[in-house]
Amino acid sequence: MKTDELITLLSNQVTQVDRSAVRRRFAQALLLGAAGSLVLMTIVFGVRHDLGIVAGTGVFWAKLAFPLAIAVGAMLVIDRIGRPGAHARYAWAIVALPFAAVWIAGWLILDRADTTARWALVLGQTWRTCPFNILLLSAPTFPAAIWAMRSLAPTRLRLAGAAAGLLASSTATIVYCLHCPEMSPAFWGVWYAIGMSLPALIGAWLGPRLLRW
Repeated sequence: MKTDELITLLSNQVTQVDRSAVRRRFAQALLLGAAGSLVLMTIVFGVRHDLGIVAGTGVFWAKLAFPLAIAVGAMLVIDRIGRPGAHARYAWAIVALPFAAVWIAGWLILDRADTTARWALVLGQTWRTCPFNILLLSAPTFPAAIWAMRSLAPTRLRLAGAAAGLLASSTATIVYCLHCPEMSPAFWGVWYAIGMSLPALIGAWLGPRLLRW
């Protein structure tokens, strides 16, 4: 076969790539995972009884905005890291911004608080269980995020697994906010951060096994 004939044959078999397929896959995975986390949260923990009241406060929406911003940043990382040869440095910086904002807000609150009240603002009522509650609620979102991640072609599997785990845990944390009674950024900056980091570490550990292609 001549070169021109080979080129013609290959060009005739080109099919158009659906660029929105990956986005639909992630949207489906996150919706299913979040629904699973919501059901699990309702059964195990329950929705906080005063949700209707606190939903009218700015602090509650700031609490929701924290994991939501991290989820958006994790999606940007995944969009970059899922392409062979692409760099995700700036996307990781976007992930770091919500953490930095909450840490600064927590520091300002602690700086203005009485010294006897500072530990209460950091520890709250649920510091012993909060990270593990987020880890538990990540059980439905983690496999969903990994399933969606497998539709891409990451080459740095540990980083890809960590990003998928962070996306899963931040989505689960959004759901957890409907139960969690803690309203202090000083608390979120420590215990929410630990809770979201645990699935990310698990994802980094399992990434080479689950995302191999």
